[in-house]
This record gives sequence, C-alpha cells and structure tokens, in this order.
Amino acid sequence: MLTDIQIAQSCKKEKITVIGEKLGIPEEYLELYGNYKAKVDYRLLKDLKDKPDGKLILVTAITPTPAGEGKTTTTVGLADGLRKIGKKSVVALREPSLGPVFGIKGGAAGGGYAQVVPMEDINLHFTGDFHAIGAANNLLAAMLDNHIQQGNALNIDPRRITWRRAVDMNDRQLRNIIDGLGNRTDGTPRQDGFDITVASEVMAVLCLASDIADLKERLSRIVVGYTYDNEPVTAGQLKAQGAMAALLKDALKPNLVQTLEGTPAFIHGGPFANIAHGCNSVTATRLALKLGDYAVTEAGFGADLGAEKFLDIKCRMAGLKPDAVVIVATVRALKHHGGVAKDQLNQENLEALEKGLPNLLQHVDNIKNVFKLPCVVAINRFPSDCEAELKLIEDKCRELGVNVALSEVWAKGGEGGKVLAEEVVRLCDQPNDFTYAYDLDLSIKEKLETIVRKIYHADGIHLPGNVPKQIRQLEDLGFGNLPICMAKTQYSFSDDQTKLGAPRDFNIVIRNIKVSAGAGFIVALTGEIMTMPGLPKVPAAEKIDVDENGVITGLF
Repeated sequence: MLTDIQIAQSCKKEKITVIGEKLGIPEEYLELYGNYKAKVDYRLLKDLKDKPDGKLILVTAITPTPAGEGKTTTTVGLADGLRKIGKKSVVALREPSLGPVFGIKGGAAGGGYAQVVPMEDINLHFTGDFHAIGAANNLLAAMLDNHIQQGNALNIDPRRITWRRAVDMNDRQLRNIIDGLGNRTDGTPRQDGFDITVASEVMAVLCLASDIADLKERLSRIVVGYTYDNEPVTAGQLKAQGAMAALLKDALKPNLVQTLEGTPAFIHGGPFANIAHGCNSVTATRLALKLGDYAVTEAGFGADLGAEKFLDIKCRMAGLKPDAVVIVATVRALKHHGGVAKDQLNQENLEALEKGLPNLLQHVDNIKNVFKLPCVVAINRFPSDCEAELKLIEDKCRELGVNVALSEVWAKGGEGGKVLAEEVVRLCDQPNDFTYAYDLDLSIKEKLETIVRKIYHADGIHLPGNVPKQIRQLEDLGFGNLPICMAKTQYSFSDDQTKLGAPRDFNIVIRNIKVSAGAGFIVALTGEIMTMPGLPKVPAAEKIDVDENGVITGLF
C-alpha cells in the first residue's frame, strides 16, 4: 500500500497558472512560487465585489481521538466530489504548523487520494507565511524590551508584560525562560517565554484582516502589557505596526495550490483551534466564495471548538453565512468514546459504539439547534467498519432529522465523495435561520456561561482567584462587547481530556482571561492548555528524511 506522501509524489500536477485559469484569475493577480504554488493578490476581491458569492460549506468533526477522524481528508474529497457531479468547487484550508509536523500529528494536507499538493511544501516552509508571522511577533517583542531598556517612557511594568516571543516548533524548553541576562547593556532581566507561532495574536490578526490598512489598524491595537498605573500598552504606542505590516505584506496574500484531482485550493493562515480561533483566513474564504459556486472550508478539531469559533467569531466579523455543515466521524473514533482501547477498535462492538454515539449526537444537536444550520454526518469509512455499526449511526442520526453519508474519499478520491457531495448540494438549497450561540451585548461572564451551557452542556463556570478581577478590568477598559475565544482541550467537551463521550455534571474552570484586542476577541483559558507544545518521546521527525535528489520521505 502506498503512503500518503508516495501517492502525492506520484500524481501529475497541473501548472498553477492552469489552476488560476480554471478560476478565471487574471494573470496580474498571480505571484508564482515555482510551478505549483502561487500567491493571489487580495486586491482581486475589489474587482469581484459585484460578483455573487457561492455556497459556503463548513466541515467540522466529532471530538478528536487517537483513532483519527479525517476532517481535512473529507474536506478535500468533498470538494473533488462536488467537481465529479459537475459543480465548480474551491477548497479553503489552514496551513499546517511546522511543530506538529515534526511532533505527533505529522502532515496536515489530507490523506490517501484526497490530498492537496505539493504536500511536502505545504507541510514545511510553503511560501514563508509562518516565518513572516514569527518575525513580526518577535519584532514587536524586541521593540517592547528595547523601549524599557532605553528609558521606559511609557512606564511599562516589566512584571506585567503579556507579549511573548514565538517560534514555529514544538520546543517545551522555551515555555518559560529568563532573558536579558548579562551586562547592563544586554537588556533588562525578566521572566519571559515562547509560544508556538500559530498561537501568536499576529496569526489571528492576519487571518481576520481584510487588507493592509485593516492589518495595520489591528496590529496597532495589540496589547503587549500594562503600565505601573494599570493602563494597557499597545503596539501602536510602541510605533511597531508599520514595520510589522511591512513584514506581513506578502503573507497577507492567500496561497493557491490544488488537490490531487486538480481542484483549486486556497491554503492560508493557521491559528490553532484549542488556543485560537482555528480557521483559515477570511480573505481566502472570501476568494473561494467569489471564484467558486461551492466553497468548502474546515475549522480545527471538534465542532465544540473550531466550528463554534468559526460561527461565533469568524462569520460574525466577516459577515459570512454558512449554507451547510458536514460533521465528520468514524466508527473507530466513536467506539473509542465508548471506552474501547485503541488496539481493539477494529473489532465489531455495537455496545461501545452506542455508548460513544452521544458525542456525535451532541455535536449534531449543537449545529442543528443552537446555530440553526442544516448538517450531514459524513462517516469516514474504514475497511474494518461493519454494516451493523454503520446502520446504528444512521438510525440514531435520523432520529435527529440528519442524514448520514458514507465518505470513501481516502481510498477513491472524488469518486468516493459523490454521495456526500449530492447531500451537501441538497442542504445548500434549503433556507436556514443561522444564528450565533450568544449576543455580543451580554457581559463577559454571561457569554462564558452561555457557551459552556449551550455547547459543552456543562452546569456552569467556575472563576477562581484573580479571574473575576480580570473580567472587571477588561470590561472597564471597553472590551466587554467582544466575542469569546475559548482555549480548551480538544479531547473532551469538558476541560478534562479524560472525560470522553458527552459528559455531564461538570463545570468549566476559567483560570485566566485576557484580551486579543488586535484580533478582536477575549481569550478564556481553561484546563492545562499549552501555548507551546512539546515533542513526544518518539517524534515524527525521526522518520523524516531527504535523499540526494531532494525527495522527502517519512512525511506522513
């Protein structure tokens, strides 16, 4: 059996200029990065402003498990499937982060015969967007520390600096550091730390900005710390936004690639969904909507994280309205939620499947009854799935008025996504009453309680220690009307990753509240969320290699 990378390397790719022609992109808007990658100037959107949008399809999933769900694979295969049934589809995905590629997760360009290519480039340096974001993040950090070193005219309290440095690698050693050591001219010693680049607010800002002017305005609002008088200090006060935007001017342009079957794909931006808003850039999504009749996009991790933020943050800010939602599940993952060990998942077990099904059904209920959107459950089929297990899922979903479609895109590409594509087209033709989970005019505490009760089905929230004071300060500073970005484990509806399925009788503990003023949301940190992951005992990097001809192996 061929590996994902062998399949990707064996396919015949079309020149990116041909992909651009398929979409009708004028040549002057394409900036080529070799033969198979290009950036598209976001100013194309101005020329397309009078063109009606296509249909917007969100692909999300059940709560992730070690068994895997195949969300990106399904997203790519659905877009190819739509082309197979005669629809003009475009994919819009996030860029993978380097850290997880070398850690546990491996590549993030789909799998089997439903991939975006060139997958090696996409998973590694791609067009340099993440490097630019890291550089802009660290320029702001350098200017902040330099301001303190050069006299501290803004009266910044070094103990209340909230801006951290960034690197796009899983490096736990950098989570907490002391810097500025040495001679007096080497800086002011203070406690500091690194986040992974995808957790930087610069990433969120880039993904939500509409153009250079909006980018600079958002960058200027970033809060980097507080003064001795408890006043926020911004990047604008440090006069950093212009130089940061200069570093980001090319990164702001979406990247155009293709699927194995030649379907156009925009891959741009990559905020994590457990610590940020988990969606590709607004610009890429808008281009996909203008250039295709069906834009297929995804949100990170399960629907309680990525989809909730896509709908409550991205759609609200960008004025987007989804036409249909696909919830990806596997029989294996649902049996894991039912308590089956990973090495036993290939055995038929209807009892465990029924025990794990509430996880899927809660996600379905949230999409259908909280957000009022039509949805379909896509079962990413594995050879070990038995007919009785598949029928049980179908029967339970039908009770909620939701259809189930088998997805066989991993093995068959677009041909295996035609059934799902036909159901999605049917759903897109239905009117919907899309609504947000909460209103912005609620207090921060009320918004938190609404999310945890409606989406997680928790009993409520617990605000220990200094958190009530943090909330009051943010509301006093005028940030109370912002949406909420929940930073929570992806492995459970709760803030305890060991609680599988659809747990009940729990509270969500909010351990810290902070503002991402540039991105435009409040971040609520729960549980033990790490903004800098570490490598596992046996990292994926140990298997990755390149030969004398430059051919990469071991990358998924």
